[in-house]
Amino acid sequence: MSLPIVLEVKKVENLAPYAKKYVFEHELRAKPGQFVMVWMPGVDEIPMSIGWQTDKEFHLTIVDAGDCSKAIQEKIQAGDKLGIRGPYGNPFTYKGYKNVILLGGGCGASPMLSLAQATRAEGIKTTVMLGVRSLDYILFEDKFKELGCELVVATNDGSKGHKGYITDVLPERLEKEKVDCLYTCGPEVMMINIAKIAKDYNIKSQLSLERYMKCGFGICGQCCIDDSGLRVCKDGPVFDGEVVLKHPELGKYKRAASGLIKPFESSKGCKR
Repeated sequence: MSLPIVLEVKKVENLAPYAKKYVFEHELRAKPGQFVMVWMPGVDEIPMSIGWQTDKEFHLTIVDAGDCSKAIQEKIQAGDKLGIRGPYGNPFTYKGYKNVILLGGGCGASPMLSLAQATRAEGIKTTVMLGVRSLDYILFEDKFKELGCELVVATNDGSKGHKGYITDVLPERLEKEKVDCLYTCGPEVMMINIAKIAKDYNIKSQLSLERYMKCGFGICGQCCIDDSGLRVCKDGPVFDGEVVLKHPELGKYKRAASGLIKPFESSKGCKR
């Protein structure tokens, strides 16, 4: 069991109405798609995807999604400290590919940014598709363009790009060019439907799943997927789309800390 290291928050930046970026000066050496456990003493410890990385620092994008993340957003400022464990989990794979599409829904843009860093460093043509509520919620637009990614945006209200969902525009792109793999992170219903589209076009897909976690390295069983025993922290969080589509839980519901089933909103993040 790894113990948390205590790191000072070097910078806090507002990214969107729901998201803040926290910068840490530390060489994390995480692979795209891996995560860390973030500990706020006296509150809780939660899993967080890793965003931008260099050999000197890494960024976490934290949204107000529960007691711990809310407390971090409200109380943690530059100069304060948080505990970090990890990195954990299986990463995205991309070696040998020539053309990929990265699809981020909301704060799912953060791990897509880490992946875009890696794919562009390999010379892989990378298209990034972001789906958000409105233009105020778009994350890392400048960073993706700086990396040389083509950026496609879909907003629910039509304030920028396509009015609707990113899955509305994805099939048209797949009709026009050969794509090796689709990668996605965001609302689970959206990701499941992206996996279905990938299957329809005989394209590989990789999904970054989210579940309630306690340990982060496969011991507690809190994040197990029903009917399979697969642990999101240890066997994921990145899963092959074909594997995901075989499990009836995924895209339908997840469980709260108590084990209570929490159904997903059927229309959230995708039309299919």
